[in-house]
Amino acid sequence: MTDAFEVRDAQLCAPDIDVVDETASPVPASEPSAFEALGLAPQLLQAVADLGFVQPTAVQQATIPRAMSGLSSQSTDLMVSSQTGSGKTAAFLLPVLHTLLLQQQAQAEREAAEWARLSAEATARGEPAPKRPKRKDPTNPRHFKAATPGALILCPTRELAQQVCADAIDLVRHCRGLRIANVVGGIPYQLQIAKLQNANLVVATPGRLLDLQRSMQIKLDQVSFLVVDEADRMLDLGFADDLAEIHQLTSARQQTMMFSATFAPRIMQLATRVMREPQRIEIDTPQDKHLSIKQTLHWADNLEHKRKLLDHWLRDASIAQAVVFACTQIECDGLANDLVQDGFHAVALHGALSQGLRNRRLSAFREGRVQILVATDVAARGLDVPSISHVINFGLPMKAEDYVHRIGRTGRAGRSGEAITIAEFRDRRRIADIEHYTRQAFKPAVIAGLEPKQRFAPTFDARTRGGPGGRPPARSAAGAPRSGQGMGWGGERGFSKAGAGRPQPGRDERTFAPRGQAHVPAEGRRERAFDPRFQGRQDAFAPTPDFARPKGGPRPNGKGGRPAR
Repeated sequence: MTDAFEVRDAQLCAPDIDVVDETASPVPASEPSAFEALGLAPQLLQAVADLGFVQPTAVQQATIPRAMSGLSSQSTDLMVSSQTGSGKTAAFLLPVLHTLLLQQQAQAEREAAEWARLSAEATARGEPAPKRPKRKDPTNPRHFKAATPGALILCPTRELAQQVCADAIDLVRHCRGLRIANVVGGIPYQLQIAKLQNANLVVATPGRLLDLQRSMQIKLDQVSFLVVDEADRMLDLGFADDLAEIHQLTSARQQTMMFSATFAPRIMQLATRVMREPQRIEIDTPQDKHLSIKQTLHWADNLEHKRKLLDHWLRDASIAQAVVFACTQIECDGLANDLVQDGFHAVALHGALSQGLRNRRLSAFREGRVQILVATDVAARGLDVPSISHVINFGLPMKAEDYVHRIGRTGRAGRSGEAITIAEFRDRRRIADIEHYTRQAFKPAVIAGLEPKQRFAPTFDARTRGGPGGRPPARSAAGAPRSGQGMGWGGERGFSKAGAGRPQPGRDERTFAPRGQAHVPAEGRRERAFDPRFQGRQDAFAPTPDFARPKGGPRPNGKGGRPAR
């Protein structure tokens, strides 16, 4: 919840209010919370004040008024893009909870008016007033009723869904009768079904939500507000069909809000399917530099060199808690075990673990009982621990945008952090992709005594997607680049614009020839001599003889036989 109210540059400052007391000396009054200007309910304002936040962030200032105006009048669908740690969670939780409170209040007023009418009719007939209905225990199986939430928030991962649910519970601490439920995989069905009873807001992952809907444990026909958080990650994990099905089940909703890191073409295609003329809000793009995060790149010769660089950083006394990202689950487990043997308090976190074990390890990390969390990209989104001071990319992400989410685990809510990337020379292509995506160039750093011994050409040019730092040339046994496989054809750097990589006249005297004679000059071409070593290979491509009939005999179809040899 700490990232939900980060203080950013563009803040809405409330005017000073002077209170004058004629009987006492003037005392300056404290500034009112800027959240009051947004028109939020008093219960939510009290919860925000208890959490110690006064000023909304830029994304909250731009999103909350539009969301609330759309809820009060004509429906307004919103597409919001902002950096990690900029307060997107509160930007959609506050207006949704505010509207749910208004609906709950209107429902209570209708019930009170109905009870007053029945009491008046009973009094007119000379009968005693009817008793108010007693509240039934929702955990009792005899009182089971399928949950009908009014708001639904979809998250791609379990960790993110649990984090959003925890933030929502913090905001409704002063809201009586407003229930929040979390629906994710890896938890027993009966426990989730009991918590779903009378739930007003459900935070869920698509898979388990559809399982409960198909078993008639939850009904989505009364959902008025649908929020899709981290929509880009939803598509990466293959939830496109699930989102389409949920869209059909919640077709009567009033408003849809979609939050994503970027407005990529695939996100726009999804928006056209599930939204009606959405308004776009873009605050901080991924290309904007994180001012509170210091980014460092270290080149390593091999895996052993990477481990030495990692050990050097983890033994830094300035590290409070750190997240070390690995590429695969096997690498994550192995690295965590090695760190434990080296004397570090480390645990592994990845998708192959059971949900109970993942929850216990995350709780230990949040409580400070674990200093180092070795994780895959499952922890790249939704992990909000204020004491994370360092993020180390031991394994580079498969997609460049995941790098932005990884380093966003530190430097949150106005705090400073440091992101260290340790890459081998074979990872130059991925480093170039990250530079191209973020539009920021890395400045490699060197640690005394751990300098890399290998040397390579200048870094890949992220602007032109080519240049001296591109794909490394193939080398012969002597170590020299093979002919025509340097930085382009014929030893020239880059590729030809017209030929798309083909050899051009004047630059390469070689010509294309039939297979088996490629890259041989025309004047020097000659017939290849017979080599007995390839006799077996030539026989392998010969037609298989027909052993079912004698040579020269008739074919089964009567069209004649093959002459005998």
